[in-house]
Amino acid sequence: MKEISEILKAHSEAELAGKKTALATVVKVEGSSYRKPGARMLVTEDGILTGAISGGCLEGDALRKALLSINQKQNKLVTYNTSNEDDAEVGLQLGCNGIVHILFEYIDEEVENNPIQLLRQLELERKEAVIVTVFSLKRNAFQIGTTLFFRKDSPVLNHNNESLNLISDVKEVLKSKTSLVKKLQEQNDSEALIEYIKPSISLIIAGAGNDIRPLVKMAAVLGWKTTIGEGRATHATAKRFPKASQISVVKPEQFLDNVNIDDQTYFLLMTHNYKYDLAVLKLLLQTNCHYIGILGPKSKFNRMLDDLLQEGITVSEEQLSRIHSPIGLDIGAETSEEIALSIVSEIKAIASERAGTSLKYKLGRIHDEIHYGE
Repeated sequence: MKEISEILKAHSEAELAGKKTALATVVKVEGSSYRKPGARMLVTEDGILTGAISGGCLEGDALRKALLSINQKQNKLVTYNTSNEDDAEVGLQLGCNGIVHILFEYIDEEVENNPIQLLRQLELERKEAVIVTVFSLKRNAFQIGTTLFFRKDSPVLNHNNESLNLISDVKEVLKSKTSLVKKLQEQNDSEALIEYIKPSISLIIAGAGNDIRPLVKMAAVLGWKTTIGEGRATHATAKRFPKASQISVVKPEQFLDNVNIDDQTYFLLMTHNYKYDLAVLKLLLQTNCHYIGILGPKSKFNRMLDDLLQEGITVSEEQLSRIHSPIGLDIGAETSEEIALSIVSEIKAIASERAGTSLKYKLGRIHDEIHYGE
C-alpha cells in the first residue's frame, strides 16, 4: 500500500506541473521474479520514476517503454524473458530466471475512473479492496488495462463492461484474501489480474518516550500509520514525533476514544508506566484487536495477569494468544533502535502470517504465489 500511496502523491505533483504520466504494472510472472503481480511504477514524461517493478534491473528499459506509451497515448504490454541463462542476450542482467509481463498504461486525465483514479479509491477508506487489470499476451493486442475497483458494500467502479463479468471472481478474491490471475473465457487471448489489496498497518502506541522515536521512524519508512497516546504533555508532541499520523495527550481510561480497530491494527503498550499500561490492557481485552504487544520482561506481564485476576478479570487462552509479551522477535536487541527493529519485524511477520524465522530454512518459494486459474 505504501508504494501505491507514493505513486498517487507523485501523480498529483505531476498533474499540477502539467506532466503526462504512464503507470507500469507487473500483471503476470512465470518462474522467478523480484516483484510479484501488482507491483507498480509511475513514470512521468520527463523520466521521473516512483515505485518499482523489479530489483532495479528492469527500470531502465521500462522507462523507455513507458515514454513510448505516453508519446503514443496507448497501453502496451511488454514481456521480459529472463529464463535464458545468457543474460547478455537479454541485455538486462536480471538474474531471476523468469518471465515478467508488464503492462504500461497511459494516464488520460480526461477519462473517468482511469487507473490512477481507481487506485485513489484505496485511500478514501481503511478497508480491503480488489482491483482488476485486464491484459493480453497476444502481440499487438488491444490492452484494456486497470478497469475495476471493488470494495464490499460499496458501488463498483469500472470503465469497461467486460470486467463486470468477473464480479464473482472478485468477491472470491476478497473472501480468500489471495490475488488471482485468470484467463477470460469470453476473450481467449485476454487475462485478468484480480488483485487483493489490504489497508496499511496501523500502529496504536501507548507511550511517547525516547524509545518510541526510532519505532515511529521505521514504521513511516514502511508506510505504516502511527497513533501515539501518552499522559505526559511534555512527551506527546509533534516536534518529537514528526512522522506520527496522530498524537494525543490522553488518560488511559480514554485511550481508545476515537480509535478505529480493524484487522490491520496493532497495539503497543510502551509507556514505562505500569499502571497506565495495565489500564489500557484492561480496555483492549474488551475489544477484538488481534495483537497487543507489551514492552518489558515476562515478570511484568505475569504481574499484570495477577493484578487483573485480583480484580476478577480472568484472561482467556484466546486473549493470551493475542498478547505478545515480551514484545518483538528474538534478535538480541538491546538499544532502542534494535528493539524497534525487533518489534517491527514481529508485526510484519504476523501481518504476513509468517513465523519470522530465517529464510535459510524455508522450503519452497520466498513469496506467496499468485494463483493462476482458468
